[in-house]
Amino acid sequence: MESLGDLLKAMPGGRNMKQQADKLMADLLEDPLVGMLRNKYPELDDATIKLNLNRIYQCTKEYRNCTNCTGLDQCPNDFEGHYTELSCETVGGVVQLNDRKVACKKLIARQSENRIRSRIRSFYIDDRALSQGYSADEIVSKDIERMKAVGQVIGYINRTKEEGLQSEGLYLTGSFGTGKTFLMCYMLHELAKAGFTGAIVYMPEFVEDMKSLMFEQGKLKETVDLLKDTDLLIFDDIGAENLNPWVRDHVLGSILNYRMNRKPTFYTSNYGLDDIEQHFSFTNKDGDDLHKGQRLMDRVRPYVQLVHVTGQNKRGR
Repeated sequence: MESLGDLLKAMPGGRNMKQQADKLMADLLEDPLVGMLRNKYPELDDATIKLNLNRIYQCTKEYRNCTNCTGLDQCPNDFEGHYTELSCETVGGVVQLNDRKVACKKLIARQSENRIRSRIRSFYIDDRALSQGYSADEIVSKDIERMKAVGQVIGYINRTKEEGLQSEGLYLTGSFGTGKTFLMCYMLHELAKAGFTGAIVYMPEFVEDMKSLMFEQGKLKETVDLLKDTDLLIFDDIGAENLNPWVRDHVLGSILNYRMNRKPTFYTSNYGLDDIEQHFSFTNKDGDDLHKGQRLMDRVRPYVQLVHVTGQNKRGR
């Protein structure tokens, strides 16, 4: 932003600074913003305005910048995302003009959104799914066929906001591209606004990474502990992963065993609960082990509400 000194120098005949200052003083006295300031502080006289010409000029300049704001990234004010606010007080019979920097609405909104995002961790999920923002109207109107599922998710969100963490999560099942992940990201975003932490894990890549961490116990424990402790945990696209006995029993089993009766866990899948139990029962190493599959499902089935997500495939649209 140009300073008052720069403005005076740039004016024709800038060497006659007193004349130019007098002209600027006269212009400021006619400025509606200065009129509003004087209405608020009747004690603000011409002498005080002249003494604080630079402050008042900066205030009016920043106010107009904010009025015509095109976004924080293009903010021309001295302190990005802030404007100057003026106030008056009389001390010992002398009128004093004070200024302070105030955060604008756009900066406050961005800071609030950053705090929300800091409560959410994503593993192998496109961050745009969590950062784009959502509206309830968009969620409802996107596909009328999935209205029932949307109602269940929104109902769950409202219950959690009113009552705190629930004892059960949700299991979203449906065909490819019906918006299961989209709905879970919406839930995370809404509940992060209410102060809850959350994590969403894309299962196929997560399982492969866990296999590679088998002999890196420090990193493995850090990841597992994070997923155990977060308020809301989503396993996305469960059933699409290539399980081995170690990941199933010592990683996934450990996380679910800790969370049951403590914190809700959520799932999205193209498979129903019975099909997922069969999936858990089979590994490439050991073949079928129905007991192990049932054991894991005992930590899933009783702790979820089943949600059928119907509708059209929206991928690529």
